Amino acid sequence: MRSIFIHTPKFSFVSVSSLSADIHPNARWHQNGIIVAGGNGCGNGINQLYNPWGLYVDDDQTIYVADTSNHRIVEWKWGATSGQVVAGGNGQGSGDHQLSDPLDVIVDKERDSLIISDNSKTRVVRWPRRNGTSGETIISNINCV
Repeated sequence: MRSIFIHTPKFSFVSVSSLSADIHPNARWHQNGIIVAGGNGCGNGINQLYNPWGLYVDDDQTIYVADTSNHRIVEWKWGATSGQVVAGGNGQGSGDHQLSDPLDVIVDKERDSLIISDNSKTRVVRWPRRNGTSGETIISNINCV
């Protein structure tokens, strides 16, 4: 995971992906975190993630994870033990119904859609949140890293 997101005073997410992270010696945090997505080993099951990269937390505490090596976006409702694929999940590819190494996701509330940076296909995709079976490329030929 290579994202940081802080939503409310009640919910914080911090991820450190570097072994040489520079953490202030007086830094303090709670030591008893809980797993809110994945946690069942690396894999492609609906309760697993494989190289999760970016995430977004919605107002209702729903978490959207860019599950990079599974080429999908997974939605995790608050308290759920498994997720639901809401974009991609149809193998790696460049078709409108596929993603290829998605790195990040945000929610566009005005259009009720997901905005996904699709790294290997150098594009940004808009994917409908309600019954979306395919996305629309809105930016192409862009380095998504």
